[in-house]
Amino acid sequence: MQNVTRRDLDSYREINIFFCDLASLRENYKHMKKVIGIILTPIFHIYFGLLLGIFHPIQVVTRYIFGESARRKVVDVLNRFLVGGIAIMGSRPKYIGLEKIPEDRPLIVVSNHQSLYDIPALCLAFKKQGTKFIAKQSLGKGLPSVSYNLKHTESALIDRSNGGQSVREILRVGRLTEKEKNAVCIFPEGTRSQDGKLREFMPAGVNTLVRAAPSALIVPFVIDGHSKLINNAKFPFVPFVKVIYTVLDPIDPKGMEIDDLMNELESKIKEQLHQN
Repeated sequence: MQNVTRRDLDSYREINIFFCDLASLRENYKHMKKVIGIILTPIFHIYFGLLLGIFHPIQVVTRYIFGESARRKVVDVLNRFLVGGIAIMGSRPKYIGLEKIPEDRPLIVVSNHQSLYDIPALCLAFKKQGTKFIAKQSLGKGLPSVSYNLKHTESALIDRSNGGQSVREILRVGRLTEKEKNAVCIFPEGTRSQDGKLREFMPAGVNTLVRAAPSALIVPFVIDGHSKLINNAKFPFVPFVKVIYTVLDPIDPKGMEIDDLMNELESKIKEQLHQN
């Protein structure tokens, strides 16, 4: 067995000090991020709430005077401010794959769901097409700007406890999408995933849309970072989170069994989220 020299001991001591310093730096960085989050989170909430409140009467007045197309341009501006507002938390949202969005075809956008902030991100990505949503009925009331927009885009507001009403609403919106060649967005997880882990996709809504809009292409859309940003819906939010929105290759559902289609969609979105 070799003797340990003083030089060896000094080297081990220096290495130990280095790793202790590194651990201390990590703890200090985590503490600093939390302090920054405590400061920025209320500012972010105030900014988001003010925008929704300010733009609500602007939507109403614009629609009354200039019509629906002018109101939608107002909503486009609102969504730009809402998505850009994530910069308050030190994040810079990034879109990838927008060039993959087909034109002159009805689109069924299938997305994962992490937070309320998903909605403006989707609206902005598909602003050229115009976006309807399959949303729970409670969102149709009481949310400034959001509820008004859902109503006037003729989105489907479904009662989850009433299967018949849900199917009728989704069929109605699917047929409108087929006729108008715009986009309809559905979250097949059924609810938000606060921890970001993709939940099992439920096929019923997508299957109904495919039947109602037979010429539609399906566009998978991946939201990555919102769940980390909102800290699993806890205070404070986390600053400096990487937020990325990705459009994946469109899928033609013709001739596909619904189970195969849902498995492919779930697999592609999981892969993009690095959850395989």
